[in-house]
Amino acid sequence: MIGRRAPARYGLATGPGGIALASPAPAGYPPGERAPDEDSMTDPARPGAPSTGLTYAQAGVDIDAGNAMVDKIKPLVRATRRRGADAEIGGFGGLFDLKAAGFVDPILVAANDGVGTKVKIAIESGLHEGIGVDLVAMCVNDLVVQGAEPLFFLDYYATGKLDPEAGVAIVKGIAQGCIESGCALIGGETAEMPGLYAQGDYDLAGFAVGAAERGRLLPRGAPKPGDVLFGLPSSGVHSNGFSLVRRIVARTGLAWDAPAPFAPGQTLAQALLTPTRLYVKPLLAALKETESILALAHITGGGFPDNIPRVLPDELGVRLDLSAFDPPPVFGWLAREGGVAEAEMLRTFNCGIGMIVIAQAEKADEAEAALRQAGEAPLRVGEITPRAGEAVVMSGRLKL
Repeated sequence: MIGRRAPARYGLATGPGGIALASPAPAGYPPGERAPDEDSMTDPARPGAPSTGLTYAQAGVDIDAGNAMVDKIKPLVRATRRRGADAEIGGFGGLFDLKAAGFVDPILVAANDGVGTKVKIAIESGLHEGIGVDLVAMCVNDLVVQGAEPLFFLDYYATGKLDPEAGVAIVKGIAQGCIESGCALIGGETAEMPGLYAQGDYDLAGFAVGAAERGRLLPRGAPKPGDVLFGLPSSGVHSNGFSLVRRIVARTGLAWDAPAPFAPGQTLAQALLTPTRLYVKPLLAALKETESILALAHITGGGFPDNIPRVLPDELGVRLDLSAFDPPPVFGWLAREGGVAEAEMLRTFNCGIGMIVIAQAEKADEAEAALRQAGEAPLRVGEITPRAGEAVVMSGRLKL
């Protein structure tokens, strides 16, 4: 069920002469936030008399406002329906019919993730919709890496005070991400927790479940030295490294609505909030077309050095040619403005390659053709090698 707990209201205590005084924050309320002033709450049965009976809304949670938000997002959620799920919300749990989805002997694959401190840019700029796409992408891209088709998604949206306009924008982005990756949004939770989050702040978590027929999971086969690495371009920073991004922006002194120095026609916030690419549909199409793809690696936090080895046996490594691709301009700007060393860039960001595809050397052309037919623009960026020391050995330099 998508449950909606709703908004907080804080009162003012009136001092001598009618001067409004901020009440000191009691236990459970951060500095700067006030609990409702109990003396201002009157008992309807005794006009003018203080009431000792509190309500949930007076404590900061307005259930009616939350339910109103659910009504606004129902059409967005319903638009994500697919075989196996009707995408109707309001029950106590979401349902999915694997048989109706066409599976015979499926293995379920689950993933969850968040968007990190990228949400802070969305909060401070008021641009919330793209962050929902990020939330879906960070989860479903991890599913397709294992050869699984995303089936359904659930979200968790936590805030101190519900902003219905922002909440609807976030869910709109989540629904868009679900539609683009072919999964149904079957439920979620919006928790309003006064006193736990600063004014205007929120956080997100996503949960995705997919499936693959038994015997079709990735990695598959036995990768060997000489097998080819293809890189699939990213849309930008995606959703990792934003604590460093925000520190660099603070150093420059630029406001979020300033023109982006690396993206003509966009503000800084718009450019940095470019949503994470969804690789699901093209990769599933390529996997159906060819058996030559052995493994996939989603390049997230940790970059190439930490993510590529996750899909390789201990005795194998890779040689990666950094000169084989052109990072988007945002990475050069971050490196220059932050004085970030190349090694740190590679360990923090995707640097322009959001997904690595490992293909059999003898069928590399077939894999490349399948990826292009599916709408991707693969670049040959390296090869599998025997491991001797570091798992990922890099040659050339990033074009920053």
